[in-house]
Amino acid sequence: MVFDFFGDTKKVVIAMVHIGALPGAPLYDADGGLDKLIEGAIADIERLQAGGVDAVMFGNENDRPYVFKAPPEGVAAMTAVVQAAKPHLKTPFGVDYLWDPVASVAIGAVTGASFVREIFTGLFASDMGLWQPDCAGAARLRRHLGRDHMKLLFNINAEFAHSLDQRPIELRARSAVFSSLADAILVSGPITGESVDRSDLRGVRDAVQSVPVFANTGVNIDNVREILGVADGVVIGTHFKVDGKTWNPVDGERVKRFMDVVAKLR
Repeated sequence: MVFDFFGDTKKVVIAMVHIGALPGAPLYDADGGLDKLIEGAIADIERLQAGGVDAVMFGNENDRPYVFKAPPEGVAAMTAVVQAAKPHLKTPFGVDYLWDPVASVAIGAVTGASFVREIFTGLFASDMGLWQPDCAGAARLRRHLGRDHMKLLFNINAEFAHSLDQRPIELRARSAVFSSLADAILVSGPITGESVDRSDLRGVRDAVQSVPVFANTGVNIDNVREILGVADGVVIGTHFKVDGKTWNPVDGERVKRFMDVVAKLR
């Protein structure tokens, strides 16, 4: 069992609901407003659930260029979108406000999310500048808000960034579990939609035995057999989109084909 909210399901598939750019972001559609963001999220949710995914995760991938501290209008808008979409959910859900772990925990806690994904630990040189997340602040907020059972999924090798911590990824993963109480470890490729390094994934899986390990980027119908041979689950956004393009809406037929393959691997 990966987490209790997945029941007996093994090799779980978490699918991304990429919310359109939020208020304040350069790509925000002010004419469409929140109504358009909510409509888009619900449409993607319906296609993902019809295809059989095990959970969905709301993310603000469209808020490029990303920030390290979420602005109030972004937090408010993402919370509103998640709340509006909840009546349409039949699966567990998570949230991720890029790239702010404290904001992600806040949104997850008040909306009733089962899990939160973020960069919680480490020090990175990135497109956005020097990246130093506040793991302690996020974990303490979860405690203060009474959501101890909301799982924290630690992405330990950030997209768009290079770790300044020169320890091997396996040791960083073990350390995140030991010192920072990670509920799961996620291994990513260098950019959204690009596959994880298989040696990194195998190394982390061998090093971390007490919590689930997920492949966080670049999983597709061609490599899922190999990846699920190692990982406990996957997070998928890009492969489920029309033409496999990150910024497109979800393609329901791509989801169904992928989940048919996963069903044979379980």
